[in-house]
Parts: sequence; structure tokens; C-alpha cells
Amino acid sequence: MKYDIKDLQKKLDYTFKDEAYLVRALSHSSYVNENHSAGDSNERLEFLGDSVLGLITAENFFKNYTKLPEGELTKLRAATVCEKSLAGFAKQLELGKYLLLGKGEILTGGRERPSIQADAFEAIIAAIYLDGGMEEARKFVLKYIDEAIRQHQSIKDYKTMLQEVVQRNPGELVEYVLVGETGPDHDKRFEVEVHLNSNVIGRGIGRSKKRAEQEAAREALELMGL
Repeated sequence: MKYDIKDLQKKLDYTFKDEAYLVRALSHSSYVNENHSAGDSNERLEFLGDSVLGLITAENFFKNYTKLPEGELTKLRAATVCEKSLAGFAKQLELGKYLLLGKGEILTGGRERPSIQADAFEAIIAAIYLDGGMEEARKFVLKYIDEAIRQHQSIKDYKTMLQEVVQRNPGELVEYVLVGETGPDHDKRFEVEVHLNSNVIGRGIGRSKKRAEQEAAREALELMGL
């Protein structure tokens, strides 16, 4: 199978200044053991990438889920950055076909093994961090984390829940109003109010208008004791 590092960088939406970081991130220990001139495996990068990923996700959840207690934040992070999720992110990139593996790993299906793919994804996070800094790593990670949050079933659709409550009283009108935007384009924060018949019943802040609306609806439900 032809190995095309340029093609992978397009999928990553990041161009390395030093491609050696990316090659190392893709180098499994089995490959390094068989090719002694290949340099280091991706294990140390995986270690660093795990920490970078943890910081970025913790910071993101802390800023955007201001009402969630520590226990719920921990559950959310665990669900979105577990091995299954990371392997899923790797599959989106078709990362398996770019991995440098030993012959034995290739023959036993290593390219599709979730643990290997998840480790390589974390190694790539570290590679981007070392090559381009924290901001580039953050942009890369949040593309995947935000999608994982949307797909995570434990994140309730508070807007729908609020609408169902309001519909019990005919004539009641719920409206979401954008009242503020802060931050640079790559790290926007939106503030939304939810109005019930022109009265403010909740406020929310998020990295997208949709997330801010969900947070506003959640606060409204809390105020209603729901």
C-alpha cells in the first residue's frame, strides 16, 4: 500500500513544518523493532498527546458547560475521549492505512485495531502541538470533540425538553435571542437568552449558537425545577 504523507496532511487540515513529527507519530513500536534505523516509536508522543488532549477537552468543557458539576464534567470527558471515540476519530481520517507497522502487526489486523488507532491519534495531537503549538493542537482536537459531544447520547436535547414543557400551556411562546459574541474567529463564544413571552428565563454561553441555546434551555429547565 502506497504511503502518502502529503495526502494525510490534507486530511488533518494541517501542514507540518517538520514532517518528521508526523512520521514518528505514525511509527508503531513493532515497525521500529523491525527497522532499527527508523528512530523512535510513537509511544512517547502518545504520552504527551494524552496530556494535551486532556487539557484541551477539560478547558473546553469548563468554559462551555458552566452549570455542570465536576462529576458530570468527568463523565462527559470520559465518554468523548475514550479509546472507542479516539479510534473513531482515527477511522474518519483513514489513519490505519498510513500507519507504519511491523509485518506481524499487519498480518494480524493491526491497521484496524482500535487501541493502535487511538494511540496514533493521540500521537498526532502531540506531533501537531510540538510542530505548531497549542493553538494548532486545539483547533485540531476541537473539530473532533465538538462532533463527539453532539453524538453523545447523554447530552440531552434541552431545547426539545423545554418546548415540550411550554406546549402544555397553549399560547406560550419561546424564543432564543443572541445577545453577545466574544473572542477571535477560531475561539468564538456566543451568549444566548431564552425568552418566554418576552421574559428572560435562561441564559447560556457556548462555542456555537446551538450549544449556547441548549445551555440557555437547560438553565430555564433548572429554574422550573425540572
